[in-house]
Amino acid sequence: MDLLLTPNDIRRIAGALDLKPTKQWGQNFVIDPNTVRRIVAAAGVREGDHIVEVGPGIGSLTLGLLEAGCRVTAVEIDPALARALPETVRGRSPEAAARLRVLHADALRITRDELAGGGADPRALVANLPYNVSVPVLLHMLAEVPGLERVLVMVQAEVADRLAAPPGSRVYGVPSVKAQWYAEVSRAGSIGRNVFWPAPRVDSGLVAFDRREPPVTTASRPQVFALVDAAFAQRRKTLRAALSGLAGSGEAAERALRAAGVDPRARGEQLRIEDYARIAEQLAG
Repeated sequence: MDLLLTPNDIRRIAGALDLKPTKQWGQNFVIDPNTVRRIVAAAGVREGDHIVEVGPGIGSLTLGLLEAGCRVTAVEIDPALARALPETVRGRSPEAAARLRVLHADALRITRDELAGGGADPRALVANLPYNVSVPVLLHMLAEVPGLERVLVMVQAEVADRLAAPPGSRVYGVPSVKAQWYAEVSRAGSIGRNVFWPAPRVDSGLVAFDRREPPVTTASRPQVFALVDAAFAQRRKTLRAALSGLAGSGEAAERALRAAGVDPRARGEQLRIEDYARIAEQLAG
């Protein structure tokens, strides 16, 4: 038996579970085996790697990762799907089932210790992320699990563009800057709508994150991120005006910006994460 699920397999499993995908949990399941193999290949996983998957659903991508020889920790918020996934995998390959651990949990609240399961951190996150929580889940995982070396996720195409956008881009914003704190971010491909059940109303994109060290700064990550939020709260304002509340006054904001080597007339979308770190350092000092 081929390890991966076909559309007929998915319909059969969904029928047995009386499954009705919900918008609340952003459930759009991949039903095309070729797309699954494409995602696994783009993720660059290796046999024996410990992978965390968020939102495994019926198990299409889970089985693709297991087929590649990975150990998978799957985080599923839907209790029915969390119960069914081990049985689905066991029915296709008992050997693969031995490399699967399913956690019925909210990915926005899960901890590093839960994901490690008494062992080392997962090496990679590979997932078809629920559209409605994709960015918060990504940032939580990158912050919570320092051992994540690589992330390959499928998200809404518009979100993929924002995450990978360079400074100065029209879609460069808070997610773009915060992602840079943790990783080099790049687009890794596009995915059409017809490979999902139910088919979403938007296209999807693959985004790759390669872990790097954060900027060298005496400012903390919360301090830098608060600065990023303030800079983009009103995009059309200059940084002097946008940061005046955080700094205490426009004059104080200007002094910090100039000390950090940033033009007070610049706007938030022109700065890299390193620039924000220097400004946060001046404000904190």
